[in-house]
Amino acid sequence: MIEREAPAERILLGGKVIAMSPDADPQAQGVIIRGDRIVRLIRRDEVEQFRTASTVVTDLGNRTLMPGFVDVHAHAEVVCRTTFNTIDCRAPECSSIEEVCALLAKARDERAPGEWIVGQGNLFFDRKLKEGRLPSKAELDAVSTDSPIAVRAGGHITVLNSKALEVAGIDRNYVAPEFSVTGLPIVERDEHGDPTGVVKEMDTLLPFPGCDRSTLKSALKEGLFEYFTRFGVTTIGEISETVEGIQCMDEMACEGELPVAMRVYIWAPGTMELDDACNWQDKFQLNASEHMIRMQGIKLFADGGFSAKSAAVSCPYLGMNGQCGEIAFPKYFFRRAYEQSQKSGLQLAVHANGDRAQEWLCELVQSMGGASSGRTRMRIEHAGNFMPRQKTMEAWATAGIIPVPQPVFIYTFGEYFPDYLGETGRIGRFPFKDLLAQGWRLSGSSDVWIGSEREATNPLFSVWCCVKRETYSGNFIDPEQAVTLEQALRMHTLDAAATMGEEDIRGSITPGKLADIIALDRDPFAVPVDDLRKLKVEYVLTQGRTALNLTC
Repeated sequence: MIEREAPAERILLGGKVIAMSPDADPQAQGVIIRGDRIVRLIRRDEVEQFRTASTVVTDLGNRTLMPGFVDVHAHAEVVCRTTFNTIDCRAPECSSIEEVCALLAKARDERAPGEWIVGQGNLFFDRKLKEGRLPSKAELDAVSTDSPIAVRAGGHITVLNSKALEVAGIDRNYVAPEFSVTGLPIVERDEHGDPTGVVKEMDTLLPFPGCDRSTLKSALKEGLFEYFTRFGVTTIGEISETVEGIQCMDEMACEGELPVAMRVYIWAPGTMELDDACNWQDKFQLNASEHMIRMQGIKLFADGGFSAKSAAVSCPYLGMNGQCGEIAFPKYFFRRAYEQSQKSGLQLAVHANGDRAQEWLCELVQSMGGASSGRTRMRIEHAGNFMPRQKTMEAWATAGIIPVPQPVFIYTFGEYFPDYLGETGRIGRFPFKDLLAQGWRLSGSSDVWIGSEREATNPLFSVWCCVKRETYSGNFIDPEQAVTLEQALRMHTLDAAATMGEEDIRGSITPGKLADIIALDRDPFAVPVDDLRKLKVEYVLTQGRTALNLTC
């Protein structure tokens, strides 16, 4: 006697399943789910074998099912807060300094005298405004000398008006600290020694207004859905901003209102000092299920950004008198961070934009025995974005680190490398095809922060960047380095989950894994390349719970 299959608790049906698993049935059209787990894949003609009177069947017609996207590097709290307390003056909608100042003037008229006015400009804002430069202190003073004004052009460079400089205590006698949490602080000065208004790697040192806990929680509830869930993101590697933000996410998870799973990296010393971060349980507790929120690791900054010419590279920046950027912390600090994070079971993720910074880190890791395995294996953020020499990749391999590139930066600023680094800037820009061919496992992530492009949190935009390699201005970067659509999807699902040591429970539609499943309005393999970024996510399951349903 043949034993009948166990009845299904829930069946999700579509027109096709992109399982991201080589062993999956290519003809599968549906998924059986029990609780928060995937039980098996099925075809439509198998439904009656498993359906009972109590089975919940959700039929999504011809929509394509695939695993939820995993964004391994995002500043979700930052982008959610930014929506609530900054003026959006990003290009191309705001294309000139005149238009930027007009928006700031409108905000001035709507606010009380003396209240901060903070504008959000794009990363590499000077390259995206028609004047080809940032707004000046004088132009911001023309808007107001009574209210402090800041235009944050991404997270590495900001322009302040005279009142903002005064409030921040930055004058000709000001001495910048030796370190900030994003790199080495720089105050630009004119020929007389007075601040020009441009500051670099100093945003965390400036007295920008914050928000209360209630406002922050509201911002997270609205922003996590708007920036992530509606684009099919079901797991985020969150680079923390504040302890309060982490606690709000934990509360939301306990209340059943956190729409994405959070793997939190404590920014040290931004969110907490290193010692406190490695012993975070002494400072606060997480009460929700680890499936929804877990303390994953520690985040450090080893150098700054290319926009501020503070990434530590192997060749001089143009017009900088031979300067190549600086490493942001001494060797002893990194060794302590590495040892303490490993002891605490936390994954170390280190921002290192420049190839020299990456090689420096890898040499230290190798001297300490090489990176560990699993969830604590060290990551280097932005490795793979710019690699002008082969020895950098060899350093990754010798140290055993995980490179974590951001395909969205192909669009955001990839074409500007030569403007900062000359001919060297044309070599090794996002060489994803070569790296995959050499056996590297790559992920895709947004690194969304203040100044990110509007599509940055949409993984399908990032997928489009991988296969199209088109820039902000409509040019193309090394199109021979384009990867296949299947490879690009893996970078944002299964291989992204592997970056955080979670490929056993996320990243593919496989029996036993968590039921993180999304439905697209069309099959990405059946649309033109330029339609990839236009695909709509119409249904989202997060661990078996419906987080989005546009099909009703």
